[in-house]
Amino acid sequence: MKERLAIIVGGGPAPGINGVISAATIAAVNEGKEVIGILEGFKWLSKGSKDKVRALTIDDVTRIHSAGGSILRTSRENPTKDPKKMQNVLTALNELGIKYLLTIGGDDTAYSASVVEKEAKGRIAVAHVPKTIDNDLPLPGGMPTFGFETARHLGVRLVQNLMEDAKTTGRWYFVIAMGRTAGHLALGMGKAAGATLTLIAEEFPDGKISLQQVCDMLEAAIIKRLASNKNHGVAVIAEGIAERLNPDELEILKDIERDEHGHIKLAEIPFEKILRERVKESFDKRGIKVNIIGKSIGYELRAEPPIPFDAEYTRNLGYGGVRFLLNGGSGAMIIYDNGRLTPIPFKDMIDPKTGKTRIRLVDIKSESYAIAKKYMIRLEKEDLEDKNVKSLAEAGKMTVEEFRKRFKDTV
Repeated sequence: MKERLAIIVGGGPAPGINGVISAATIAAVNEGKEVIGILEGFKWLSKGSKDKVRALTIDDVTRIHSAGGSILRTSRENPTKDPKKMQNVLTALNELGIKYLLTIGGDDTAYSASVVEKEAKGRIAVAHVPKTIDNDLPLPGGMPTFGFETARHLGVRLVQNLMEDAKTTGRWYFVIAMGRTAGHLALGMGKAAGATLTLIAEEFPDGKISLQQVCDMLEAAIIKRLASNKNHGVAVIAEGIAERLNPDELEILKDIERDEHGHIKLAEIPFEKILRERVKESFDKRGIKVNIIGKSIGYELRAEPPIPFDAEYTRNLGYGGVRFLLNGGSGAMIIYDNGRLTPIPFKDMIDPKTGKTRIRLVDIKSESYAIAKKYMIRLEKEDLEDKNVKSLAEAGKMTVEEFRKRFKDTV
């Protein structure tokens, strides 16, 4: 009987998943291995089911690398929450005769893979390929996670279309961008598209974020544009801000459902609507007509066919994962750094404070972030100086004193 390699996809979709499946299957089959695709992540394995699988051949995967989505589908099932589920996973994999396991996913799937590897005690060799449009896995050298660049590429096009629409119709768009706690996708879209401004959670101090402060920052940017006789713009706002909002300011946060890994289902928070209504209400009270449309961008990015960068990148990663496993490796995430495929041990990925996979956030002290801010329309300290503040206060139909008091915490 041939040795068997299984492939599991976990978490949300990301452009390029099929590229990893394709490359890994071809590499393994060419080395005389049998490849089994596990359907819907850990969902069925956690129940002890061995039926939701499919054999993968070269003919099955030879042309899927350019397609979006995942031929194995995916799920957010978290087997680490329950020892019984983890035991079911291990038993099912053993009964399927799996010697090698390649997982594809984000930080949560990476953690699940590390637990499988630990509990298997050498019976199953495990490698993980990092995947997420959030770009929040700690890859060296600033290398993006696969799927991010394709998602950003489409996101930029969508934001640019909204910018043109805003200019044509004289309105503002508040665009909420996916990314969970990290602001990489929001900032990547906003900076490349040339959005009016981008707000990310990382720019706020640790702890809870005030909803009023976020609204004030948006309102100040609109006033600054009005002072320049421009009644339009696009603000890109990272969804991670919503997770850190003070629940006392937003009653809806107390009842929001969480996923299998304990994360707030941010897409279920009508964040763009909340921001729109708060900011518009403030302008309405002063008799200023501002047309604001709220929009969320995220789900439409996840199953986009990969751009050439991700198509090539995932072929490298799929091949690298199989090579690592067949050469006797186990317990590592496979990354592509400076032209070389390199394993990072699972133990080096774990944050000792949380016991979970480390999260890569936007470095707000970097030159890249500083440059991004230079091209945003935001209230700056000098805007509150005597020579500048009068015209801004007039545009906002406020006295100078009112303007300074209201917006001093936004700079």
